[in-house]
Amino acid sequence: MKLKARSKKRRRTTARRRFILKRGKNVHARWKKRNKRSLTMVMKRRRSLRLKRRRIHRGVPPIGKLTVPVWEHPLVSIIIPVYNKWDYTYRCLVSIVEHTHDIPYEIIVVDDLSNDLTARIGQFVNPITVIRNQVKRGFLRNCNHGAAVSKGKYVLFLNNDTKVTPGWLAHLVVSAEKDATIGIIGSKLIYPDGKLQEAGGIVFNSGYAWNYGRLDSPDKHEYNYVKEVDYISGASLMIRKDIWQHVGGFDERFAPAYSEDVDIAFKVRQLGFKVVYQPKSVVVHYEGVSHGTDVKTGVKQYQVINHQKFKEKWAEVLQRHHLPVGEHLYWSRERSKDKKTIVIIDYGVPSYDKDAGSRTTYMYLKLFVDMGFNVKFMPDNFVKPEPYSSELEQLGIEIIHGPQNHNYYEQWILQHKDYLDYVLLNRPNISHKYIDLIKAHTRAKILYYGHDLHYVRELKRFGLENNRELLLSSNYYKSLEFDMFAKADIVLTCSESEKRIIDGHFPHKKATLLPAYFFEQTIPRDKTWEQRSGLLFIGGFSHSPNTDGIVWFCREILPIVVQAIPGIQLFIAGSNPPPEVLGLQSDRVIVKGFVSDQELRELYSTTKMAVIPLRYGAGVKGKTVEAMCHQMPLVATSTGIEGLQNISPTIEPKNTPQAFASEIIRLYHDNRLLDQKAEQSKQYVEMYFSKSKALASIQSAL
Repeated sequence: MKLKARSKKRRRTTARRRFILKRGKNVHARWKKRNKRSLTMVMKRRRSLRLKRRRIHRGVPPIGKLTVPVWEHPLVSIIIPVYNKWDYTYRCLVSIVEHTHDIPYEIIVVDDLSNDLTARIGQFVNPITVIRNQVKRGFLRNCNHGAAVSKGKYVLFLNNDTKVTPGWLAHLVVSAEKDATIGIIGSKLIYPDGKLQEAGGIVFNSGYAWNYGRLDSPDKHEYNYVKEVDYISGASLMIRKDIWQHVGGFDERFAPAYSEDVDIAFKVRQLGFKVVYQPKSVVVHYEGVSHGTDVKTGVKQYQVINHQKFKEKWAEVLQRHHLPVGEHLYWSRERSKDKKTIVIIDYGVPSYDKDAGSRTTYMYLKLFVDMGFNVKFMPDNFVKPEPYSSELEQLGIEIIHGPQNHNYYEQWILQHKDYLDYVLLNRPNISHKYIDLIKAHTRAKILYYGHDLHYVRELKRFGLENNRELLLSSNYYKSLEFDMFAKADIVLTCSESEKRIIDGHFPHKKATLLPAYFFEQTIPRDKTWEQRSGLLFIGGFSHSPNTDGIVWFCREILPIVVQAIPGIQLFIAGSNPPPEVLGLQSDRVIVKGFVSDQELRELYSTTKMAVIPLRYGAGVKGKTVEAMCHQMPLVATSTGIEGLQNISPTIEPKNTPQAFASEIIRLYHDNRLLDQKAEQSKQYVEMYFSKSKALASIQSAL
C-alpha cells in the first residue's frame, strides 16, 4: 500500500512540473489557488454529510429512503398525529409499507410542531401528505385536522408509537365491506414483549374504561373472535368517513386528548351502527410513549379530567346499558347481555367441505349467528384446524379451546353456567360425555341432534355382512341414543322415518324434524345436456357406507351401463378415499379424492347425472340433497333417499343392479327426461330445504 501511495504522489509531482514548464509560474499560482478553494469546498461538503448522517442515525434505522405506494383513489386514509419521537414514527411508517398490500391507502401525517427529524419527514419518506401546524393543536385536533383532508372511504387513526403486522388493514377493510352495519372497527393491540394490551374496550356504568385482556396471552380463545365491544382504542381505529362527518369527528370538549375514542364509539352506536373488534388485525403498541404514564402531569392528566366529562355526557346511557365495575365480564366483553347464549358441542370444528355431518353443523352455526344468538363452539377433539377455525371466529363464534383435557371444558361450563341458555349436542358418542354435567349444573335447555340413528345404520350393515360385532355395535349405540333421547329437552332429527321411530319410543318427548341442509337458492344450470357427460358420485370416505356403495356400483352396476353406453365415465369425489376406492381408478373410473367447493361445482356442471348407490346407512344423505340443489337428475337406492319427505314423486328408488343400471340408461340420452328430473329436484329443494324452512324448524324447537 505504501509503494502505491508513493507512486501516486510521484505521478502528481511530475504532472505539476510539466504544467509549470508549459504554462509558466503565474499560471501555476492560479492553479494552486483554484485547487485550494475546491479542496476547501470538498472538505466542507464531506463534514456536512458526516454530521447529517450522524443526526439521522441517532433516531433512524440504517435503511434508505422510504417510498410509499401511490393510489389515485385510496380506500383508506391513515391519519398519524405526531409530536417528536421520530424513531417511532419512522418504524411505524416502515411497517405500514412492508405489511399493507392490495388495499389502496394514503398516509397523512399531522405534525404538531416537532423539533426533531420529524420536521423534515419529507426528506426520508415520500410521497405522503404532511400537515405541519403553525400552532400547537394537541392530539384530538390533529386527528380532526388530518381527517378533514382525507380522501378515503374509511378514516383510520393510528398512533405513531405502533408497528403494524401482515394483513392488519385487509382484515379491517374486508369486515367493514362485508357488513354495512359496522361503523367502527379496530385492532388487537399487543405489547412489544408479546403480551396482550387490549382485545376491545369495556366501559362500566361508572364511566370507567378498561382494556379487556390486558397483560394476558393474546392466543386465548376469548381474544380471537370478532365481536361487538363498547369502544375501540384510538391507537388503531377505523371509521367510515360518512359516519365520521355525520357525528362531527372527535368531540373537542375532550381536547387535547383522552376519552375521545370512547365518546365517538358511543355516538356511532347511538346512530345504530356497531363498534367491532377484529382480532386478525394485530398492531404492536408502545403504550405511553407520547404522553407518559403519570396522570398528574402534562397531557396525561386529561385522562382523569376527561373521564369526568365523559361520565356526565353519557350518564343516562351508562346507567341503562352498562354494568358495574368487574361484574359479569362475560357479558361486558362482547356486549351480549341482551343476547341468548348457545353452546354447540361436536366432535371437532366442522370441515364443511369434507363430510356431510360437518356441513350440517356449519350451516346451523351460521344460522344461529344470523338469528342473533351469542354462539360458542366446543370441539371435543381439542383441534383447531385451519381455515375452518378462523372462518368460525370471523363469523363471531368463540371456539372454546384450551388444554387437551376434558377437565378444561368442564371447568368452562361450570364457570359460565349462569350465562348458558341453550346447549346443542351432536352425535351420541360425543354427547354422553357432557349431558349429565350440563343438566346438573346449568339452567340451559338441551337440544340433541344425532345426525342419524347410529344403531339403525349398524343394524342394516349387519344385515349385509352378518358380522356379530356390528350387532353388538348397534346395541351399544341404541343404549347411548335412547339415553340421550330420555335426557334431552328437545330431540332434533333430519329424517322423517327416524322421527317416527323416536316418537314411537318416546311419545312424551318433543322431537322436531330439522332440514339436514338448507340453501339460499338452488344452483342454476349453465351448460346444456349436450355439453355434459359422465356420472358423478360424491361422498366422504371416512363414512363406511360410501365406500361400500361405490365399490358395489363399480362391480355390479357400471359394467351393465357400459354395455349400453360405451365410453361413459364415472367421477368419484370425496375426502380420504381408502385403498379399495383408489383401486377403482381406470380410464373409465376417475377417482378425484378431495376437491374444493369450486372444483365440486365444476363437476356438478359438467356431468349428466348423480348416482347414490348406498346399501346401508341412516338419516338423510347430504349428497342426495346437494345434487338436487345443483338441479342434477339422480338415480338412488332406498337408502340413498331415506328420510326425505314425500320424495317418491321426484325419485323412485332402484335397489338391484339391473334396475339401477336400466334407470341410468333410460335417462342418459333423453334430454326431455333429464330436464324434467332436474326441474323436479329444484322444486323439491326449494320446498323442503330452504333457509326459511330451517329457520322455522329451529324456532319451533326452541
